[in-house]
Amino acid sequence: MLNKSLELSVRNARPPDATALAEIFRDSWRLAYTGILPALHLEREILRRDATWWRRAIAAERNLLVVQHGETIAGYATCGRARGGGRDVGEIYELYLTPVYQGLGMGEHLFEACRATLDALDLERLIVWALEGNDKAHTFYMRCGGRPTRRSCVRFGKGMNTRIAFEW
Repeated sequence: MLNKSLELSVRNARPPDATALAEIFRDSWRLAYTGILPALHLEREILRRDATWWRRAIAAERNLLVVQHGETIAGYATCGRARGGGRDVGEIYELYLTPVYQGLGMGEHLFEACRATLDALDLERLIVWALEGNDKAHTFYMRCGGRPTRRSCVRFGKGMNTRIAFEW
């Protein structure tokens, strides 16, 4: 349960956030993708996205948002123009929360901050891709009003997975 006396806020990521982002990535990916992605690939991605990787991402990425509960960074999201989409399509590339903060409404705050960011870029439509088998993500995006519209295959390591597009 969230401590109501602590403020919930969303802001752009800053270099000192890198260690927290690496930990959020590690914990959320292990929870979301264990049993979906090949174990070796999963652990390689986690090792690759260390604090140094995140410091570079923060410096390069304008739309890397973090959600805070008080002073604690509880999750992050990245968004921008859709990869392979039309000129008016925005995409949330990633949206992850530390497992202990999942299911408490923080994801919705982060999702809405991404929508506002994309609206400011004059992007009228939104797409998010989620791997098949990641039922929590599917439920979350449907609860936010997204509808599954198509599927595609994507390679992770030596394995192939299906991803599903949710669109608004």
